[in-house]
This record gives sequence, C-alpha cells and structure tokens, in this order.
Amino acid sequence: MPVAIKKQLSSVLQEGFVVRRSVFQKCLELYPMREWQVLMQKMNKLNKFKKKNNDFIRRFTAGAKIVEVDANGRLLIPKDLTVFADISKNIVVASAINIIEIWDKDLYEQAIDDAAVDFADLAEEVMGQDDDDHGIS
Repeated sequence: MPVAIKKQLSSVLQEGFVVRRSVFQKCLELYPMREWQVLMQKMNKLNKFKKKNNDFIRRFTAGAKIVEVDANGRLLIPKDLTVFADISKNIVVASAINIIEIWDKDLYEQAIDDAAVDFADLAEEVMGQDDDDHGIS
C-alpha cells in the first residue's frame, strides 16, 4: 500500500478489508471492513424470493475475499482476482470515495484516456444538476 493511502486508512487497517471484482471495470475494489458491512446490510434487505435479487447477490459477491494488510504494509491479493483484473507488474491504487480501486497500470491509464473524451459531458450530466437531489452545484 502506498504510504499516503496507508496513513489515510490507519484507523481501519486492523479491521481488515474485502477485495472483490469491479462491476463496471476490469479492476478490483478494496472495501474497508466497515464499508463492506454497511453494503452487506443494504443487500441483506433485498427480497431473496426474487430470482433477480439472488442472481445479483451471487454475482456481486462472487470471488470476494477478506484480506489484511501485513506489518510491512503489504496486501496479498488472491491470484484469481489478479487474473480477473489482468494485474501484471505495475499497479495503480486509486481512491474512489469510500473504497480503493486496484488496477493494472496500463489498463488504468487506458481507462482514464478513454473516459477523457466524454468527461466534460459526463461531469455536466452527473454533477451539474440544478436541484438539490441530483447534483452538487
């Protein structure tokens, strides 16, 4: 873990993390245990007598693993998850609000480049709403 991120996470390092496959990108998502538990409480409210909900829960949690940061600040990522994310040698650890994304460096740079083309439109659509419910401005 980079020192800067490790410092930011110092209050939750001992609780451990859950690492899982991202839904939308070919990267991994690292959840502090507290964040994972909040998410699981929300998912636990889904009606499990609906097939769609069961399918979603199964797919969302597939491959999720509990991991811990060792005394040297290292995080051992299970092999099946590194294969999913095509992580080879160089990685990017990026903050994504309440979780951390773990990327292969080349895939991260490609995703950023691909998103740069329409980022202005995306920013306007997501953040530029005039009402209090849908935007920050």
